[in-house]
Amino acid sequence: MNNQGLKIVTIGGGSSYTPELMHGFISRYEQLPIREIWLVDVAEGEEKLKIVGEMAKRMWKASGYDVDIRLTLNRREALKDADFVTTQFRVGLLNARIKDERIPLSYGQIGQETNGAGGIFKALRTIPVILDIVKDMKELCPDAWLINFTNPSGMITEAVIRRAGFDRCIGLCNGPITVMKEEPAMLGGKTEDYFWRFAGLNHFHYHRTFEKSGKEVTKQILAAMSVFDSANMANVQDEEYLSDHLNALNCIPFSYHRYYYMYEQMLERELAEYRNHTTRAESVRKVEEELFELYKDPSLCEMPELLKKRGGAYYSDAACEAIMNIHNSTGNLMVVNTRNRGSVSCLEDECIVEVSSIIAANGATPLAWGDFEPSERGWLQIMKAMEETVIEAAISGDYGTLLKAFEINPLIRHGKGAKAMMDEMLVANEKYLPLFSEKIKELKDSGVIIHDETVRVLCEKGL
Repeated sequence: MNNQGLKIVTIGGGSSYTPELMHGFISRYEQLPIREIWLVDVAEGEEKLKIVGEMAKRMWKASGYDVDIRLTLNRREALKDADFVTTQFRVGLLNARIKDERIPLSYGQIGQETNGAGGIFKALRTIPVILDIVKDMKELCPDAWLINFTNPSGMITEAVIRRAGFDRCIGLCNGPITVMKEEPAMLGGKTEDYFWRFAGLNHFHYHRTFEKSGKEVTKQILAAMSVFDSANMANVQDEEYLSDHLNALNCIPFSYHRYYYMYEQMLERELAEYRNHTTRAESVRKVEEELFELYKDPSLCEMPELLKKRGGAYYSDAACEAIMNIHNSTGNLMVVNTRNRGSVSCLEDECIVEVSSIIAANGATPLAWGDFEPSERGWLQIMKAMEETVIEAAISGDYGTLLKAFEINPLIRHGKGAKAMMDEMLVANEKYLPLFSEKIKELKDSGVIIHDETVRVLCEKGL
């Protein structure tokens, strides 16, 4: 940071989330003296970048703060001497997410953005790109902090820290903040009445809840969840957990655990959405279209209420709070993706976990959770092994390694059907998987085709 303030760069600046990010920076300006914000995107997202960029400029003008907003498709130009870099991009845009959801569902399997086959392919597309970004950062802004919000956040953060060797990185998710904001309603309390401890993996963490007096209320929360889960994420179907299972737990599962614990019910709901063309990706695309129409309004200078339907509630609280805590070395607690360092005893010390941590100028210092019981320990070890295998496949472009990742993923039913699904997803993602180009050509030559009509149309259009 120079004497005039911070330079912040947002990769994926044309995202519909950007106004919430701007809102977060504006509300924290007294703690974060920002000089300039660069919004960066790719050619495919140029139109959205211009729309949301003008919206961002109006928001800052209305705030009364003198912050320079710059828009560019030149990432290297933006990164030069940055203090913080935030990432919120989606390789392949929402059309790629539609493929991630609809192809597995066409095989009668879970289709979801960060879980199962869809999550694997999102990682395959994203990891090579984030590694290129880090390569540029090492050259152009080696002292900057990378604040990653791009999903799957845990795998992306692990690739950055362990594979690229860039330690100045913290991965974020809005899920824990949603829990802390919404869970107290189950006990008739408010956020300020409680404190939390989180540990596990991104979209697969567990937590315990305590009153400020120190009394643990985890069991009361679990009992209340049998009736109503106020902390469930907006983008996850609110399928009820089995009450006997909740009664046997000593820690609270996250919304995404429903895909694993309530597989059949979640799949049944998703298949109905698939048939009605109301999958989450297709629904989000409609919300985004509405949002960008709102953003075009030259009189709009504040974050619209509709943005909450996008599924990223409290996003700015996570991203902006992390930057503020690092810049001011506050020592405040946040739930972030960082090196384990013994905080989760059943996982390797150097792997990336999502855990309650002290955030200061040196980054994240995780708090020790201790031992998990056998059932939760087993889940975490399987999921971490799957993540590590996916990362290896994304970096190597090795087909056999990718097949191993599919075989270990608990949401994928194994066998020839899983391989056929994987092959079809490779062909559908050809444009964004150059490391697999030879294998994809071989698959196409052998007759692998796209069966889902919606996905086939996207591919024919080169999307």
